[in-house]
Amino acid sequence: MNLDRLQYPIVQISLDLTSLDEALETAAIAVAAGVDWLEAGTPLLLAEGLHAVEQLRKRFPDHPIVADLKTMDGGYLETEMMAKAGANLVVVMGRAHEATIRRVVDAGRDFGVKVMGDNLAADDRVANARWMEGLGVDFIIHHIGYDERRMITGLSPMDEIDEVVRAVSIPVQAVGGLTVKQAIECPKRGAPLVVLGAPLVIDAEEFKAASGQKLHDVLSQICRDIRQSKPLHRRSEDQETRRS
Repeated sequence: MNLDRLQYPIVQISLDLTSLDEALETAAIAVAAGVDWLEAGTPLLLAEGLHAVEQLRKRFPDHPIVADLKTMDGGYLETEMMAKAGANLVVVMGRAHEATIRRVVDAGRDFGVKVMGDNLAADDRVANARWMEGLGVDFIIHHIGYDERRMITGLSPMDEIDEVVRAVSIPVQAVGGLTVKQAIECPKRGAPLVVLGAPLVIDAEEFKAASGQKLHDVLSQICRDIRQSKPLHRRSEDQETRRS
């Protein structure tokens, strides 16, 4: 699959689950509903490790897989391991040392995976996004964390999304407690990588997915609405990402 030239917007589901069987079932429903990318969420990777990525690749050979490992150190090795397990994209944290981010980018080039830089908990998320772009990441994840949202009521990635989008020239994804309306709005705000997870399709307290027909119907409608939302100017169709 070619991630150098992408058709936006892209819809990704975050499989922030602790059961591989449940993750595979949820992924199958999501794919049937029209989701583009599958994310092996951090809870799933902690619970199942590389096996989760391997099984997602086996079951869904044509869908890009994001490994949300949240790398903070050992960047080259972790990226290599995820790439060999079948991941197409890996996540490195913007709070990691510059050397780690550079090593993830190096491994991305060597093993043919894209790198997503996550600005969660950065003192200045806008500056952090710009810095990570300069180090060579392919995408920016503008992220308000799970615990942070519970400590600071009302905090949302949409608060600074316009500033982050203006600060970088690579695609942006907004993550962290989005409502359906906010998720659908993301492409119009210049963030064409739309991730669906808690609380939209994953229970934010128990890390369990909605099931069956209800989940399929919800995802199908959100996918349709997102694709009717025209991406903002420079992140329109066929944008070429780095390392093409």
